[in-house]
Amino acid sequence: MGSDKTIRPVRRIVTGHDSNGKSIIVSDAASPHSMSLAGVSDFGVTDIWKTYEAPASNQGTDDACSGKIELAPPKSGSVFRVVQFPPDKDYVGKWERNNAFSSLGESGADAIHESGARHEAMHCTHSVDYAFVLEGEIWAVLDEDETRMVAGDVLVQRGTNHAWSNRSDKPCMVGFVLIDAVPFAG
Repeated sequence: MGSDKTIRPVRRIVTGHDSNGKSIIVSDAASPHSMSLAGVSDFGVTDIWKTYEAPASNQGTDDACSGKIELAPPKSGSVFRVVQFPPDKDYVGKWERNNAFSSLGESGADAIHESGARHEAMHCTHSVDYAFVLEGEIWAVLDEDETRMVAGDVLVQRGTNHAWSNRSDKPCMVGFVLIDAVPFAG
């Protein structure tokens, strides 16, 4: 996954252990696991780390993010990522949302929700998501509610239909930790 020139690089520092069991920095560079959504070059997704089971393993030195970027976390695992949201005015009404979500794999294509959508990017994943605004401002849009979030705000998204709406004139950077969860049965 090569970085797109319009996506801000995210420095990723990964620790590990040397042959004596002492803690070390294994890597310190921009995450090479970034992509833009199809058709929206400045809508960026950068994966930082993934786990594939709980409890997670801290063994080995392999890069846990090698492979395709998917919207949902691995089954029984998690993904930590940073998303760069462009202003809505730059893409809403202009993009091919089905192609954009599909560029995030099968889980992206399956996440799209049509019914009564308040925003073109409404979607739902079977995960518990911790979202934290790093820079800028964004609106968390739900079926019935919405709230404005700014740097330092956090949201716990529990398998709900939602979208992220950047109503400002500047990109917004949001960190996410997505943890696989049992689908809501409501």
